[in-house]
Amino acid sequence: MRILALCFVAGALIAQVPSNFQPVGTMSQLMVDIIYPASDALFYIERDPPKDEHEWNVIRGQALIVAESGNLLLMDGRARDQERWVKDAKLMIDAGQAAFKAAQKKDMQGILALSDRLTASCIQCHRDYRPNYGK
Repeated sequence: MRILALCFVAGALIAQVPSNFQPVGTMSQLMVDIIYPASDALFYIERDPPKDEHEWNVIRGQALIVAESGNLLLMDGRARDQERWVKDAKLMIDAGQAAFKAAQKKDMQGILALSDRLTASCIQCHRDYRPNYGK
């Protein structure tokens, strides 16, 4: 019983600790300046396929940006709610992480196969949170 009470108190204290995160850009700036260019590098990889180690490193970096951008969307002050927003952000993280792993292996087909997952993560979030999306 003491352990349960201790866990409850510790959880309550952790919940009260203020966040050290300091968002700099707006949601629009985050999308336009970070997420769109990084995801476009993955969506359009066939236009200019990576030919050497340096170009694969760039693709790997873009995939990492997509994955970590999902975490940026979860920051205090950015997360719109704890249900759909979190679920949508996690779709982006999962797709970006899979693309990152494929890029580490220099697996072009693996990245191309993830295009639908990445697209789905973007579309779902836009449907949920961008007014008039698709109209």
